[in-house]
Amino acid sequence: MEIRTVGVCGAGAMGTGIAHTAAMAGFRVILRDIELPRVEKALATMDGLMQRAISKGKLTDEERLATLGRISPTTDLEAFAEADFVIEAIFEDLRLKKDLFVALDRICRTEVVLASNTSSMSITEIAAATGRPEQVVGMHFFNPAQVMRLVEVIHGYQSSDAAVQTAMDLASRMGKTAVRVRKDTPGFVVNRILMPMMVEAIKVVEEGIATPEEVDTAITLGLNHPMGPFTLLDFTGVDICYNVVEYFHSEFRQPQYAPPLLMKQMVRAGRLGRKAGKGFLGEYPKA
Repeated sequence: MEIRTVGVCGAGAMGTGIAHTAAMAGFRVILRDIELPRVEKALATMDGLMQRAISKGKLTDEERLATLGRISPTTDLEAFAEADFVIEAIFEDLRLKKDLFVALDRICRTEVVLASNTSSMSITEIAAATGRPEQVVGMHFFNPAQVMRLVEVIHGYQSSDAAVQTAMDLASRMGKTAVRVRKDTPGFVVNRILMPMMVEAIKVVEEGIATPEEVDTAITLGLNHPMGPFTLLDFTGVDICYNVVEYFHSEFRQPQYAPPLLMKQMVRAGRLGRKAGKGFLGEYPKA
């Protein structure tokens, strides 16, 4: 089946980036959220990014208008009946995701592949909520999706090779490099490796070995990373990373995945990252 229309469910940061990337690649996009102002905000964000690209000579106004014209904003889940491929990008809550996939299974045509943008949760469990587990895959974009080149495409236990290949091909058409994740495991590849490093970075601060700023300097200069773990934590949101680490710990039952006390204190204090105005690189509670 030729994919012409991509449905994106969720107009937060990830959904906005995925929808924008798909529209820039020439796909018609159905962008849905539960409240219209969220979708309108997403469109305004895309427009602002493209206006800046125009000012730098990287885009024309005609391309901007054409991209926006390909996006259909909606609050109606039934609109996904027209989609040829659907990507879920809602909050990292397994129950909410499963409920959504039950609805998408009812609405979407039987040949349509349903993909979850989850960064850590079980594709197999999400797929089991549907009557088409062979047509459910993981398709994990990275933030900001317009810029980051990688997409992890994940096999659920029952995902068909054809469905996975369809997602791989779609990622390529969207200008991304896809890495096939051949086994459904928490965190897939990148977060499976990244999260223990973040936990260790927080423990280094807890133990008084170095400050967050010093850890970031050591990692960026010593390992040639583009940003340190605390910059990344603040950018992503401490609460989001905390939820991922907790999920890892519940699945693996291994101490390296247990959230450190300082991380718990950050979440309890509501210091959730730069978007909240506070994070590890601002004021942070002492352990």
